[in-house]
Amino acid sequence: MKSIKIILQLFFIMTLFGCNKKVIVDKNEKMNVLFLIADDLNCDLGSYNHPQVISPSIDKLASQGLLFENAHNQYPLCGPSRASFMTGMYSDQTKITRNNVLLRTTVPDVITMGQRFRQQGYRSVRIGKIYHYDNPSSIGTSSADDIYTWDYTINPWGRDKEEEYKINTLKERQYGGVLSWLAADGTDEEQTDGIVATEAMEQLEKFSKNGQNFFLAVGMYRPHVPFVAPKKYFNMYDRDSMEILYSGVGEEYLNTLPKPAAKSVRWSDRNQGLLALKSNNELAKEIKEAYFATTTFMDAQIGRILKKLKQTGLDKNTIVVFTSDHGYHLSEHGHWQKQTLFENATRIPLIFSGPGIESGKRTNSPVEMIDIYPTLMELTGIETPDHVVGKSLSPIFKNNSASVRSSALTQWKNGYSIKTERYRITKWGENGELGYELYDHNNDKEELINLANNPNYSTILDSLKKAIDFRIVNARVKPDGLGRQLEQESYKKAPNITPGDLFDKSGKRVYFKPANE
Repeated sequence: MKSIKIILQLFFIMTLFGCNKKVIVDKNEKMNVLFLIADDLNCDLGSYNHPQVISPSIDKLASQGLLFENAHNQYPLCGPSRASFMTGMYSDQTKITRNNVLLRTTVPDVITMGQRFRQQGYRSVRIGKIYHYDNPSSIGTSSADDIYTWDYTINPWGRDKEEEYKINTLKERQYGGVLSWLAADGTDEEQTDGIVATEAMEQLEKFSKNGQNFFLAVGMYRPHVPFVAPKKYFNMYDRDSMEILYSGVGEEYLNTLPKPAAKSVRWSDRNQGLLALKSNNELAKEIKEAYFATTTFMDAQIGRILKKLKQTGLDKNTIVVFTSDHGYHLSEHGHWQKQTLFENATRIPLIFSGPGIESGKRTNSPVEMIDIYPTLMELTGIETPDHVVGKSLSPIFKNNSASVRSSALTQWKNGYSIKTERYRITKWGENGELGYELYDHNNDKEELINLANNPNYSTILDSLKKAIDFRIVNARVKPDGLGRQLEQESYKKAPNITPGDLFDKSGKRVYFKPANE
């Protein structure tokens, strides 16, 4: 009893003289994580050697860390990709291969990345889009979020949503899956992504004062359609210099591809009115300019967040990750948007920066988005759950010539593709009965020459066939410790409501708010 009294007295004295501040110091000795992700961003960035795109904030981050030049998503569609990297599993393991599927309806017992940080005493906070989010119709809501991943969430709503009726679009009042764009009035801070950045800065300020360890996941909504950004970002680009790549990809080219591959670069002709672009080169240039302008706007918001991180001193013990959920075609292969197994859709930017990560390094080692989860676990000293099948990238941090895998795997519908350091092989159909593609990046980075029937590459093709079959088999194995694994259809979503429009009692739109109002 006497010893308990002494302990209580000591505790009172420590509290009185501020000795309890040591607890905060101890917490801050652990690494925090700032996870930054763009929506529908390809590798058209200055740091990835694009000659036109202006991206100073992301480029600076790359100069301070390790840039992965050969990183790929596991499914080139928002919902499946995000479910995959947040769980560290392939899409065949999450059972999510379409949008609008709630994570817990397919893998209810999974421990997500943010959930694992919560289990270890971190504050897990989401701002904006991390899991699937119908963009722009779900802006301001939690959409298909997973509540078990976070302690706290913030759902911004900005001027881009409020003034949605002003947006140019190829199909009236359709924005989320249709090419749409607007050079907007107003300031950065009024846009949804500007609000995302402001909210992230406020969270960093709080964490710098309370000493709480954090996993802060910041999801930008751009450059996903609609391509909306303040006018000043459009003024940074010369529209006439935009290159539209329809030449050389006509019927003769399509005949060199397996039928599913040809369909993948032509599905949007029906759904988005893109045939109009092929007869209107100036319109195509305007839309491509809008994508680049929106990318630069998003980059500026990333810059605001990183500046705040440094101002608070949190950069000294925070790992920063920047990435995107999948790539994006801007007329390459005659296609716009995503959902192909070409490099344009599978490849994503991936940058790690922070204490212990050497600055200014690059690697061509093939890596996957599911590798982010176990990498962050190792960097923060947290044990990785057994179900995570991704691989930690820490060997590459120590030696940028090292590899943790020989290829990166991406799935789309009935096709699978792997990218090695040099080659890409794509298999269509369960047994390859729908055809193969083979590309040699030493000679054809644009993936326009299918070598699958070239006898000079037969030995390489045979070897890669074995490699991709091995990868597919392993990506379908139910991971240890996963728990329940269920099949689930997408939920049916309601149609988008553009603010200012009016509808009758049956849900039919009866009034369109005019763009000039």
